[in-house]
Amino acid sequence: MRGKVYLVGSGPGSIDYLTVRAQQILAQAEVLIYDALVDAALLQLVPPCLKIDVGKRGGEPSVAQTEINQLLVEHCQQNKQVVRLKSGDPFIFGRCTAEIEALKAADCAFEVIPGLSSALVAPLLAGIPLTDPVLSRCFAILSAHDPDLLNWEALAQIETLVILMGTKHLPEIVEQLQRRGRSPHTPVAIIRWAGQTQQQTWFGTLANIVHQTARQSLSPAVITIGEVVALHPYLQPTPENDLQRDSKQASIPVTSQPPISNPQSLTPNPLADKTVLVTRSAGQSSQFAKLLQQTGATVLEMPALEIGPPSSWDALDQAIAHLSNFDWLILTSTNGVDYFFERLTAQGKDARSLAGVNIAVVGKKTANSLSHRGLQPDFIPPNFVADSLITHFPDVDHLTSKKILFPRVESGGRDVLVKEFTDKGAVVTEVAAYQSRCPEAIAPETLTALEQGKVDIITFASSKTVQCFHQMLGVKVNHWLNHVCIASIGPQTSAACDHLLGRVDIEAEEYTLEGLVQAIVQWARVSG
Repeated sequence: MRGKVYLVGSGPGSIDYLTVRAQQILAQAEVLIYDALVDAALLQLVPPCLKIDVGKRGGEPSVAQTEINQLLVEHCQQNKQVVRLKSGDPFIFGRCTAEIEALKAADCAFEVIPGLSSALVAPLLAGIPLTDPVLSRCFAILSAHDPDLLNWEALAQIETLVILMGTKHLPEIVEQLQRRGRSPHTPVAIIRWAGQTQQQTWFGTLANIVHQTARQSLSPAVITIGEVVALHPYLQPTPENDLQRDSKQASIPVTSQPPISNPQSLTPNPLADKTVLVTRSAGQSSQFAKLLQQTGATVLEMPALEIGPPSSWDALDQAIAHLSNFDWLILTSTNGVDYFFERLTAQGKDARSLAGVNIAVVGKKTANSLSHRGLQPDFIPPNFVADSLITHFPDVDHLTSKKILFPRVESGGRDVLVKEFTDKGAVVTEVAAYQSRCPEAIAPETLTALEQGKVDIITFASSKTVQCFHQMLGVKVNHWLNHVCIASIGPQTSAACDHLLGRVDIEAEEYTLEGLVQAIVQWARVSG
């Protein structure tokens, strides 16, 4: 098959705003070349393949555009299906022209997949209409990356302005518009991380927005200027609207709140005054973040794990080739399910290859992931803890010579489980299905929040996230956590918290994300 390059717009960030076509293309990628502003959750939609981060975020290191062009050409000429994933829409202030020219010069096939631009999405999510029959009969979208190149005389006459890449030059933008006749009372909104769980919005006017946002980290953000901004209090979604996003208003408070999906809650928004730091693997925190937001919490996400393919597929491939020899397949995580079945497919097989093999899974989420593959588990332990699997295992006293396949993380970590099955006479074959590693850096806004004591609760959903969190913060970890509540999903994670962080304040009774949210809500009510 001839290679092809897809120039794909990912939208403003969250997977919620990804087009169906873009999702289909991501699922077929053999090489992914993506920008830094692309939401990490989208990377989980891509099968195991070569993934290259080329940066392209203002003020941070990036791969040169000529080198990106060459990467696209080289991989396409190797007959690969290449996805060039960009934030927003590829043609809105992107470098698509240069990339397409390089592809055409090399006779490489390409296709452009549109995406939702943050210029349109951000104002909408803040309740700001860009057009109005009276207040705004036109609007302009501009990049303020280099303000000196803009015709401010003309721009000042346009009723509504949407400005990208402008927060660094906010004082100059404000000055230029007022100098050319715009009223200092003109409303302004700055929407940061639009469409993502950490979305923030500041409201003000040309006269005071610079002062209101002083010392705030604003990038990446969309600036909206015009009388329509003043309509936002009337156009905010109602609490009953399930599509409402939590918005942390820095100057004018939002009166509406995120919906409460759990009617058992005795008090609306019990975490309304709490900031919760979620430490899960990149791309796997969105569901948990939404659960927390539904209780009113402000959520910061800090990916403490990066999940990827193992260093070698050989052991898993060999096991898949002899699946019929096994009596049981044990899957202890959604990652194990995803990578096992992706590799099964890569070997030209499907679920029918598991006929006659019993499947045991740990946890509801793992069971749900399995059900998406059209299969139901034969056994789920009642307390969702992998290391206690043997306690309730079917026919546990007759495991002698039973062959068990255990696809797991490459670094291991379930020694107790393997030992207990082996002690019962079972023959356990451990194979690496994926690997997890600590990210190299923490997002600046997360570091700032920890340093300034703005985090109330830190959540851990695995012992590995505790280890990586401790490693990433280093010597600062104990100092910054003095007044922070540490919340754990279960006993093994709690043990890691005790060992590395010195304590654990909350442990979920049910070892699920829902159980962890319930435990945090209980703690908040008791602590006042």
